[in-house]
Amino acid sequence: MRHTTLKQLRFLSAVIKTGTVTAASAVMNVTPPAITAQVKALEDLVGLPLLERVGDRFLPTSAGREIASTLDRIEALLNECSGALAEMREAGAGRVAVGVVSTARYFAPTVLAAFRKERPKVDIDFIVGNRDETILRLRNYEVDLAVMGRPPGEFDVEAKAIGKHPQVMICAPDHPLARERNIPLEALMGETFLVREANSGTRNSFAQLILKQDGGRDVREFEMGSNETIKQAVMAGLGISFISCHTIAAEVEAGRLVIMDVIGLPLIKTWHVVRRTDKRLLPSAEAMYRFWVEHGGDYLPKITGHAD
Repeated sequence: MRHTTLKQLRFLSAVIKTGTVTAASAVMNVTPPAITAQVKALEDLVGLPLLERVGDRFLPTSAGREIASTLDRIEALLNECSGALAEMREAGAGRVAVGVVSTARYFAPTVLAAFRKERPKVDIDFIVGNRDETILRLRNYEVDLAVMGRPPGEFDVEAKAIGKHPQVMICAPDHPLARERNIPLEALMGETFLVREANSGTRNSFAQLILKQDGGRDVREFEMGSNETIKQAVMAGLGISFISCHTIAAEVEAGRLVIMDVIGLPLIKTWHVVRRTDKRLLPSAEAMYRFWVEHGGDYLPKITGHAD
């Protein structure tokens, strides 16, 4: 492998990511024969097939996946080196990539803005995704830090608590139970629940809540892809929802949503800032990590009269 080149590795990775030589050539801005020749030369060096054709697409072999994974680590190290050199040239400068789960986007920009006031030369890549997407970016070294509820367990990370994360049940202001007190969860089993996609942090919490309360009895669920869609649907009267308290502060303040007084709620989880243990953070990223740990909780939304 000492005789391979970055060009060969990048061309192979482009074919794997796009699925075709033609698409890879467009991404790499070269001709398709150039892609083919470099991948063939790499296969000759390795002595193993790196791609296999399935239908009209190329998929990586086990050897191809191993090389692509190695390239991800190489690219991460090169980016770290580039960032370190930039910070040497401009004290206090640098770039930090932060991935946040979609629920955290309601407060993360405020934290990042506060950090920028302390280090105005730092450029920030702010990437929002669902839980699976955010974990994948962290796994692939695409982000320096991630903000989420439950840290991933599939690879080694360091996770520090930011603050409490209350999850509540909400309804429209004209819902029959909107003004009721001490509502037993059992009384909601006939409702339609508007829920996030499978494996989201809130969906997992809701599933555990229902399982604990009702032994897994089926409930009516209507899956939606974002908190914004859920909030609009609840306001329209399509159902009720178990949702992060930190996504609804503005709507509750304006009287467009009501937090239901359900026995046992809010369910208190924890927000974390997460980093890979095997990734060296540059000074700007290390400073942001400390900022999240020390000050992140100060910027979590507050709703008067409910757990914060």
